[in-house]
Amino acid sequence: MSVFSARRDEGGFLTLDGVIKNTGSEQFTTPVQWSGLEQSVAATGRSFAGMTLVDSGGKKRYYVLRDTDNRPLTTYAYRTRMEPGDSLTFFAQFPAPPAGTTQLALQFPGFPSTTIELS
Repeated sequence: MSVFSARRDEGGFLTLDGVIKNTGSEQFTTPVQWSGLEQSVAATGRSFAGMTLVDSGGKKRYYVLRDTDNRPLTTYAYRTRMEPGDSLTFFAQFPAPPAGTTQLALQFPGFPSTTIELS
C-alpha cells in the first residue's frame, strides 16, 4: 500500500489518496475486513471503511466518514480479485484532526500500521 497524499480539505475533512498493488506472483482476494465490521456499513458492499487514523498525541481514533445514507466516503464496489501486478487506487475521507497535528498512524486490516505526514 502506498499513500500519495494526506491533505486537509475545506470544511474540516482529511482526504487520503493512494494505491494498493499486488506485488506477489499469485492472485489476491481482497478481504472482507477492509469494509469494516459495522453491519450498517457492510450492507453498502465492499469499501475501505475498515481504515482508521490514530492520533497518538491527541489520543483519538478517526474513522472513515459516512454520508446521510450511511455509505462510507471512500472507494467502494471494487473487484474482489487482484491478479499479480494489478493495482487498486483508493481514497478515504476522515474528519480532520486539529491543525497542530502533522502525523497520524494509518491502520488498515492486513497491513502494518504506518505513519503518514499531513499536508
